[in-house]
This record gives sequence, structure tokens and C-alpha cells, in this order.
Amino acid sequence: MPARIDQLEAVFTSLLTVSLAGVALTCMIMLLVGGFGFLTAGGDKEATAKAQRTLTYGLIGLLVALSAWIILNFLGNFLGLNFTVFTICLPNPGRALGAPCI
Repeated sequence: MPARIDQLEAVFTSLLTVSLAGVALTCMIMLLVGGFGFLTAGGDKEATAKAQRTLTYGLIGLLVALSAWIILNFLGNFLGLNFTVFTICLPNPGRALGAPCI
């Protein structure tokens, strides 16, 4: 049975949830790898610099993802929209023009 267009809502909601979890997991792994590399560098300046870059990139990725989520929530509250819920409003001949989508 082929997928219907109204099933796209569930796909996009799941995609958003999985993406956010993937970003959080990736950042956590980068922080763990960078911390482990920093602890095992043993005075090697090149290994210490590499571990420090890994920690920095992990924190930058976490901050970018967190700020994107905060900005979307702020804009959603300011504009009265919910950007985390994806809805498709299909044309309905019985619905009046401009009526809200249910």
C-alpha cells in the first residue's frame, strides 16, 4: 500500500526527533573522545591540540543546535506558531476559504 500525503506529518515529526537526538548523541561522543584524548595526550603538544579542537567543535555543535532550538521556540512564541509540529492542510471543498485546518 503506497504512503499517503497525510502520513508525511508523522514522518517529519519523527525525523525532527531523531535529528535532535542524533545531534545530542554526536556532541556527547565528541566531548567524550576529546576528553579521553586530552587525558591520554601525556604531554604531546600535537595530541593535546587535537583533543582541544575536538572538545571545541563538540561544544560549538552543541551550542549551535541548542541556539537553533531556542530561536525556533522564541519565534514560535512571538508569532504564535509551533514550529515543532508539522501539519499539512489538504484542500477540502467543504471548508470555507480562510477557515483553519483541522
